[in-house]
Amino acid sequence: MADSAFKKIQIQRDDTTFDAYVVGKDDAPGIVVIQEWWGVDFEIKNHAIKISQLEPGFKALIPDLYRGKVGLDTAEAQHLMEGLDWPGAIKDIRASVAWLKANGSKKVGVTGMCMGGALAIASSVLVPEVDAVVGFYGTPSSELADPAQAKAPIQAHFGELDNFVGFSDVTAAKNLEEKLKTSGVAHEVHIYSGNGHAFLNRSPEGVSRRKSMGLSDEDEAAVELAWSRFNSWMKNYLA
Repeated sequence: MADSAFKKIQIQRDDTTFDAYVVGKDDAPGIVVIQEWWGVDFEIKNHAIKISQLEPGFKALIPDLYRGKVGLDTAEAQHLMEGLDWPGAIKDIRASVAWLKANGSKKVGVTGMCMGGALAIASSVLVPEVDAVVGFYGTPSSELADPAQAKAPIQAHFGELDNFVGFSDVTAAKNLEEKLKTSGVAHEVHIYSGNGHAFLNRSPEGVSRRKSMGLSDEDEAAVELAWSRFNSWMKNYLA
């Protein structure tokens, strides 16, 4: 999808400024959409456009956590993710939530995929202004955030065949669920049988990239179900 759908803005936090990309109706509920380890590329922009078009309409904002860098292969993406200042990324998310609330969105959710899923769940713990979270195949390290301290409602999605051990495999999903029970916040953890990591990525480029990583499942029904659960959750808490 063309970049022309997005308005590029600058957001200030502390003594730094970062780019962000916004799409959707001005006064709609806001959703901060956090990148995978690749960076702000075609796939996360596709997801943001999709979110902006869900009923009744959302305003999606992608903060550029990598400050313009994009990983073109898994080695680069891993390098970028390992180099990320995670507490700084949480500050970027908080500033993004604040920008949406100052610009027409009464309530704001956070979502993300992979690295972004981990950051989305961490934002429920660390960003008091967040009203709801949906995380896809990622959990935060215990150093960053303890989901047992979550404050905003969390819905989380995982693939049963995900082999990113301790990050987004079934054991990580079950551990997250146990912690969310302790937190007392409203939560749902969904595990999709027969699906691997990054199963939402359905663009032609995304599919070929998943195949190059050995992720060959194509389960449109699971993708539709995940988006419909996402939509219900965000509509419920943000409308």
